[in-house]
Amino acid sequence: MSAKSILIGLIITMPAFGLGPVFAFDPSSTAAVNVEKSGVGLKGYDPVAYFTSGEPIEGDPTITAVHDGTLYAFASTDNRDAFIVDPERYLPAYGGFCAMAMSFGKKVDIDPNAWKIVDGTLYVQASPRAANVWEQDVSGNISKADNHWTSVSNVAPNDL
Repeated sequence: MSAKSILIGLIITMPAFGLGPVFAFDPSSTAAVNVEKSGVGLKGYDPVAYFTSGEPIEGDPTITAVHDGTLYAFASTDNRDAFIVDPERYLPAYGGFCAMAMSFGKKVDIDPNAWKIVDGTLYVQASPRAANVWEQDVSGNISKADNHWTSVSNVAPNDL
C-alpha cells in the first residue's frame, strides 16, 4: 500500500472513529497557520516543551504569547519567555499542519502527540499512523512538503 493511499484512508476514516474533522477547524480559511476557532495554535500545546522536555505538554491557558496573530500556550513562564525571544526556533513546520499530508500538498489538522524534531524543526502529524508512514522516508517527505508549502500555505484546505 502506498503512502498516498494510507493518507487518503486516514482522511476518510478518522471522522468515522469519532476523532473529529481531519482538516483544520475552518477548512475555508486561507491562513498559513493551523489554529483553533479561538485563535490558539498547536491545539494549546506548548511548542517549547517539545524541545526542552522531549514530549508534548499542554500549555497553561494563563501563560501565553501571541506570534503573528496566533495565540500559543506554555507550560511555564520560562518556556513562554524562550519563545518570545526566538519564536522561529520553536514553531512547527508548515504552520502546524500535518507534515505527512503536506508532502502531498494537503493541509490537514494534527494530533499534537504525533510529532518529531528533525534538524531542529518540529514536525507534527495528523495521527500516529501518519507519523509512521512519514518515518519511512523522512528526508524525502520533508523535501516534498517544503516544495508544496510555498504554493499552498495561503490556500484553504477545501481548495486543495
